[in-house]
Amino acid sequence: MKASQSFLATLKEAPSDAEVVSHKLMVRAGLIRKLSAGIYNYLPLGLKSIRKVENIIREEMNRAGAIELLMPMIQPAELWQETGRWEKMGPELLRIKDRHDRDFLIQPTSEEVVTDLARNEIKSYKQLPVNFYQIQTKFRDERRPRFGIMRGREFSMKDAYSFDRDTEGLKKSYQIMFDAYTRIFKRMGLKFRAVTADNGAIGGSGSQEFHVIADTGEDAIVYCPTSDYAANLEAAESLALLANRADANQAMQKVATPDQTNCADVAKLLNLPLEDTVKSLLFAADQEEGPAKLFMLLIRGDHELNEIKASKIAGMGESRFASEAEIRQACNAPAGYLGPVGVSVNVTVVADRTVANMSDFVCGANEAGHHLTGVNWGRDLPEPLVMDLRNAVVGDPSPDGKGVVDICRGIEVGHVFQLGTNYSEAMGCTYLDQQGKSQAMVMGCYGIGVTRLLGAAIEQGHDDRGIIWPISMAPFEVVICPMNYDKSEAVKAAADQLHDELVAAGMDVVLDDRGERPGAMFADWELIGIPFRIVIGDRGLADDQVEFKGRTDAESQNIPLSEIKAKVIAAVDKAKKLIS
Repeated sequence: MKASQSFLATLKEAPSDAEVVSHKLMVRAGLIRKLSAGIYNYLPLGLKSIRKVENIIREEMNRAGAIELLMPMIQPAELWQETGRWEKMGPELLRIKDRHDRDFLIQPTSEEVVTDLARNEIKSYKQLPVNFYQIQTKFRDERRPRFGIMRGREFSMKDAYSFDRDTEGLKKSYQIMFDAYTRIFKRMGLKFRAVTADNGAIGGSGSQEFHVIADTGEDAIVYCPTSDYAANLEAAESLALLANRADANQAMQKVATPDQTNCADVAKLLNLPLEDTVKSLLFAADQEEGPAKLFMLLIRGDHELNEIKASKIAGMGESRFASEAEIRQACNAPAGYLGPVGVSVNVTVVADRTVANMSDFVCGANEAGHHLTGVNWGRDLPEPLVMDLRNAVVGDPSPDGKGVVDICRGIEVGHVFQLGTNYSEAMGCTYLDQQGKSQAMVMGCYGIGVTRLLGAAIEQGHDDRGIIWPISMAPFEVVICPMNYDKSEAVKAAADQLHDELVAAGMDVVLDDRGERPGAMFADWELIGIPFRIVIGDRGLADDQVEFKGRTDAESQNIPLSEIKAKVIAAVDKAKKLIS
């Protein structure tokens, strides 16, 4: 392709609302343009990269035996009412009405629609297993769209749904998809990790996320450098940091801690390690009738509560921080001085694993301006309910027993779920087994953020000049930059001939025929991130030479014109093999 036949829209400056690198560079490189908050036009170069991503996904999904279909963006509310998600989903679900005042929604995902399709089309065990997938536009009405396409409202997603006879079949389908995802992200040339994850609003019995590793990632990934263990911070298991509870050596005492309402200040005042303190957090779970049920969660003073783990405590799924009145009722003290000693019997006390093994610890005294020291389980207060409640920290023992964990940042680009029968039972999606009995189909769900992958790849690959694409995702593999293309017949002839030869050889090549100055031309293509550049000029042609340079190379190479085609083909093939 010639640049004059494409649409280049590079900018020198990023928009003022662009916060992250990928947003800035995608706008400057002319890949996207904002239409509304979280909604973008994809310009030709951006769409070209999207199509390359889609092609890889399709090839690997088809290779894995999945079958492509296309489901509507607009879905009737009745299907979501069957599963209860119409009421359960928050404002992110964009609800609309048609001219007949019937409720519809713009799909954020398609579990209900595909389950409806399966219950109407699949009747026998002979039709199972089956895995349907689509690449389709989704819409989630984010409260605060940000980071360009990384946290937009409208986006493109590949979603797949497997239907099996039983749980064993689901496990096989799940593993097939997991392996397909691994191949997809490898072929895209991305550094990624698969991590254990929380199922969130979609539900199910188990899931894993795929994260592109990037310092700017929103998600924290807990992993063990000496093993295969990896999990999202929300789902990472935190073992007790104390193997056993030591015997009590201190008497419990009430000490004055005026105006010291957090553990760090209390520890400093008492000249004690922060690790000797316990943080008390009071939550309330509203009931259909009567007062809210109260829970006091205890974590060590230097740790942070993991709210996803806390939500799994029986009765705490829909909880909130207790109100000031509820705190006074339960503890007779203001926030900052709460503790488990003498707390109301109506409060369920839940201690993190590490706290449950602590002795002689410090906690709030349930009296303004005071804390308790030398507190011990069994002697000063009843034994608590024990659960894993905290976020993992660097240096924690790895849950697999093979070292200690570290934490890096990642951008979620894929997620695989074992849904089980959540949706099929709710929607009556059944088949007849070999004995003629009706059985609920067992489902899996598998998503990849197609457009988000572009942003993630840029967050992982960029420098001060622009984007550094993996060759599999770049809008073009090679750019030919002729000097004085519009003035020199020799340059024009050599550039045109090389362009045609590379196209004939299957290269994805663009010829910059705009007649731009060298500096402006080079800056544009480095900003856009084309992996390989060939420069043709009169001076070089006089010696039968052209310049060849990789996007990340420090210096260019002079290559004989007669050898440049082979050089380019070899370089592109090598780059592809490195990521295959």
